[in-house]
Amino acid sequence: MNDELRREVERWIALDPDEDDRNTLTSLLASDDEAELERRFYAPLTFGTAGLRGPEMAGPAGMNRATVRRATLGVLAWMQEIAVDMSRGVVVGRDGRHGSETFNDEVVGVLLGRGAVVYEMPSALPTPLVAYCVKALRAAAGIMITASHNPPEDNGYKLYASDGAQIIPPDDEIVERHAQHAGEATLGDRDSSLHSYVPATLLEEYRRHVVARFHAESASELAITYTPLHGVGGVTMTQLFADAGFSKVTTVARQFEPDGSFPTLTFPNPEEPGALDLAIETATAANSSIIIANDPDADRLGAAVRDGSDWRVLRGDEIGWLLASSLIDGIHDRGESVATTIVSSTLLEKMARAHDVRFETTLTGFKWLARSAGERVLGFAYEEALGFAVDANVADKDGMSAALALATLADELASNGSSLLERLDEIESTYGVHATTQLAIRAEGPEVLAQLHQKVWDVTDHPPTTLGGIIVTESSDLSVGFRGLSSTDGVWLGLGETGRVVVRPSGTEAKVKAYLEVTPPREGTLSKQRARAGKISKLVLESLRGLLSV
Repeated sequence: MNDELRREVERWIALDPDEDDRNTLTSLLASDDEAELERRFYAPLTFGTAGLRGPEMAGPAGMNRATVRRATLGVLAWMQEIAVDMSRGVVVGRDGRHGSETFNDEVVGVLLGRGAVVYEMPSALPTPLVAYCVKALRAAAGIMITASHNPPEDNGYKLYASDGAQIIPPDDEIVERHAQHAGEATLGDRDSSLHSYVPATLLEEYRRHVVARFHAESASELAITYTPLHGVGGVTMTQLFADAGFSKVTTVARQFEPDGSFPTLTFPNPEEPGALDLAIETATAANSSIIIANDPDADRLGAAVRDGSDWRVLRGDEIGWLLASSLIDGIHDRGESVATTIVSSTLLEKMARAHDVRFETTLTGFKWLARSAGERVLGFAYEEALGFAVDANVADKDGMSAALALATLADELASNGSSLLERLDEIESTYGVHATTQLAIRAEGPEVLAQLHQKVWDVTDHPPTTLGGIIVTESSDLSVGFRGLSSTDGVWLGLGETGRVVVRPSGTEAKVKAYLEVTPPREGTLSKQRARAGKISKLVLESLRGLLSV
């Protein structure tokens, strides 16, 4: 076995607090399983702006107690380097995944051991509540143990800065630099005077605030089916519905309790095909008119609506347009701004312009969207991956307040003899059809992921001249910046007046994505425009699949 690898493994074992993980690595050393040790050590998890996310396993390539300790020591050193007062406290939370409670305990222990004040969430709760508490408590930082919508074998570590938003460069680089040189951690105990649990009154303030903003004007007749997809949103979300006047809520019983195995789902992501199958079955039986789904940490919102005798799953962009349509007049009156990302639909910009509202386009991710307003208040932001911010008290996406906002709009429309689908028709009749779709190619293993990334670089360096028969009129390498934005991996391909494509590697999962928007000529009926856009989209996606497949 490679001597350098052996020494690296032995150094890791010496600092690993978990007996089972130490035994696993020791056994691999004893059997000279160099290939498996290389997998666990030569592709380590690194701290990025999404924090850490990866499979639970021993070694630096996995989420485990040692990785969490190193990361937390890195966070403490980062706070010291940027001169944030640790006495302001760190909010610590967790979701319901396997390992989350153990990793939460490690974070709390390491923070207390270094003299940091800790505000711990009282149980497994949604991610947006951590973001809310960071702002409400004026804390120094927030740490959430979650892998959001990743596969069951994954877990993760999300870091919020003192403004309640996810960190941005160079903060991630500082945390990673210190984590790489982290030594042994000294753990503190919860009986320390530095430790307290986030009070129930603060969580109640969140509920009261969002219900005050988004609620039925009278006892609602809207029939809702809700699922938290085996995540932690169930109890909080059903209480919010009840407080907001939505009494006709049916839950998907088999998906209501937190379960890190996600037994009814292939991927616990409301975007994935089939993720809402059980909800549709439940909603059909209950005669509901709308399905609302949160992802496992409740920071995303998925939705489906009745369309005759069938169900139509709404795209993230469509939900974004609907929410914006109900909020934008108030945003204008208050002088607030709206924002979306370069991979989301361009319709929101047109809506903002028509209402004389300041609009910003950002890179992908709520770490950018949350800060897009500058000195103004961000009244609304969304990204097509089912992330929505409808209230400035949470500087991140929030699938719970967004769920209430969507239910409130659906109820208001129904009371006036209309519907969410009719509102979508009104929006596209006004601003034009904007057909958005995406191609996602998942990597099975690091070698395939590297090949997929190479495909993105190949398209960046040698962009196609046509896609699906449509001429590529413009290409921009996002790594050198794009229209004033910071650099990021990927390429933007313009299709003239027909639309655009953005190709980029996912920031949170082992996949590459291509985001397509088609804007057909405004000729003929709305249905004809949509049909034309669908044909163009299909042809372009076929071309993209050929370019990106490995």
